[in-house]
Amino acid sequence: MPETASTTRAPDALLPSLAPLLHEWLPRQRWFAGKGRRVTGFTLDAATELLPLDGAGPGLLHLLVRVEQPGRPAGTPADCYQLLLGVRTQLPPRLAPALIGRIRQGPLAGRAVYEGLRDPRLAGLLYERLRTPGRTGPLRFHATTALPPALAPRMLDAEQSNSSLVFGDSFILKIFRRVSPGANPDLELPLALAGAGCARVPAPVAWFESGASTLGVLQPYLRDSRDGWRLALDALADGREFTTEARALGRATAEVHLALASALPTRRLARAETEQLAAAMDRRLHAAAQAVPALLPHVPGLRAVFAAASGGAAVQRIHGDLHLGQTLRGSDGGWAVIDFEGEPAKPLDERRSPQPTVRDVAGMLRSFDYAARTHRPWNADWASRCRAAYCTGYAEAAGVDPRADPALLRAYETDKAVYEVLYEARHRPDWLPVPMSAIERLAAPL
Repeated sequence: MPETASTTRAPDALLPSLAPLLHEWLPRQRWFAGKGRRVTGFTLDAATELLPLDGAGPGLLHLLVRVEQPGRPAGTPADCYQLLLGVRTQLPPRLAPALIGRIRQGPLAGRAVYEGLRDPRLAGLLYERLRTPGRTGPLRFHATTALPPALAPRMLDAEQSNSSLVFGDSFILKIFRRVSPGANPDLELPLALAGAGCARVPAPVAWFESGASTLGVLQPYLRDSRDGWRLALDALADGREFTTEARALGRATAEVHLALASALPTRRLARAETEQLAAAMDRRLHAAAQAVPALLPHVPGLRAVFAAASGGAAVQRIHGDLHLGQTLRGSDGGWAVIDFEGEPAKPLDERRSPQPTVRDVAGMLRSFDYAARTHRPWNADWASRCRAAYCTGYAEAAGVDPRADPALLRAYETDKAVYEVLYEARHRPDWLPVPMSAIERLAAPL
């Protein structure tokens, strides 16, 4: 059987044998969203052998596994994760760091199970599968263009909420780890932007899905570019201004917003809907304060910020999680915007809902502040100048200054800071003082 061929079966006996390994391995992954909550079991949504497991050679098993954890809100389904597991009788020493464990019982007893994306042979198989649109069991593969064969894969170590593979420095494949029914905006929006002729976003060239869930997206890899976060930190380290770059980034953001507004529906919120948005921010603040007690003294001030944002607003599809790390500057000086997935912790329906564009602007303003706060000594004026330049650039391209509604902008910046507090408390406690300093500023009376 050629290596790009596949078989599919439902190994009901496999999950019980894998469960002891997953109990130990899954909660340690950076992309595991249920940290801090006990794992009580697993449910198999789908199992597909992308490379047969029979025999001594490597097999590649694609799993969609629901993780059962107590304490979820009533009616909320368990989180579903996408796993790509390699299976071998003998694991080569070069793959030892990828080992998850050895199965003790069941149909694969004695076999080694490992992170399949770290095996170049298996990662290459996934790329070859993307090159050939079609179906394998529940998995459907799509491509918009002919892709070159046999590009060498490498897995990026900077994993966050997902995993990424680069093929031949030509394409990058994002593997969504926590999947939900519905088109992922990281596929949906770049496709819409490509259709609108917006060159600020790399257009998807291939993707795969199962049912209504997007599982992975392949896009051009902008190898000669550097991300905005690193460029900003370099500027701070060198004592340089970043206002020229920030202004150009503001224009790029506005161009993306204008293209999304031309490709997808827009509308204006009624006052009652704006109040519902403020109420949702208040609920997120309440939940975050329960998890991070340091927020509690600031809750009254933050609630006042949300209550002040009571006017109507225009809404459309936006990036949803815009910050310096989601931007790339090429060798020609032009900015590109990437990673349209939105805030991964939020439900997919919420991430796909139209929002005021000022939410993206607020995210970027927080990012300038974040960069300045992580540098010593703290340069608050540097951040202020970047924030102003960014808004100026945005207004030049959009024709609307995001500072025209200061109450709404402050509310979204506050909502973002609350999100950051919860994220840092869970994943990077050493960074918690960074968003907390913004919380103190935003909660203070004007």
